[in-house]
Amino acid sequence: MNENLPVVYISILLGILSIVAVLLLRQIIKTRKVENRFSTLQKKLTKERGTAEEYYELASIYLDKKLYVQAVQLLQRALKASDDIEAENKALIYNALGFAHFSQEQYDIAIRNYKEAIKLYPEYAIALNNLGNVYEKKQLTAQALEVYKEVLTIDAKNSVAKRRVESLEKRFVTS
Repeated sequence: MNENLPVVYISILLGILSIVAVLLLRQIIKTRKVENRFSTLQKKLTKERGTAEEYYELASIYLDKKLYVQAVQLLQRALKASDDIEAENKALIYNALGFAHFSQEQYDIAIRNYKEAIKLYPEYAIALNNLGNVYEKKQLTAQALEVYKEVLTIDAKNSVAKRRVESLEKRFVTS
C-alpha cells in the first residue's frame, strides 16, 4: 500500500490540475468571445448609427468593465434609438441606466431611472429591488421597506426582498 501512495497523490494532483485547466480554458474562451463582440460593436457604432439592442449590449459590457460614464452615454443613445421596441425592453435600458448612475453615487438620477423602468414594466422585480437598494443608500428606510414589500407581492420567493424586509423591519422594531 505504501508504494502506491505517491501514485495516488500524483493522480489526485493531476486530476485537480486537469479540472483547473478546463475551467481556465472555459474562462479564456468566454473572455475572448466578449472582447470580440466588444470590439465589433465599438467599431460599428463609431462608424454608423446602431439599434437600441446594440447600444444596450455594448453598454452592458462597459458596465461589466465598470466604465460607467461610457455606459451611460451608450444607454442614452439606446433610449433615443428605442422608438420601435416594446416597453419591457425599454425598462431594461432604464434599469441599466439607473445602475450606472447608482454606481457613480448619483442616487437621485438612479431613482428617477428605476422609477421610469417600473412605470414601463410594473412587475419588474429587479428594478424594484434596485430602487429599494438606492433608497437604503439614501437612508430612506420607510420607502425602501415599502418597495421591497411590493417586490414580494410580485415575486413572493424573491430572496433579496425577503432578506431586506426582515432586516429593515428589525430596524423599525428596535428603533
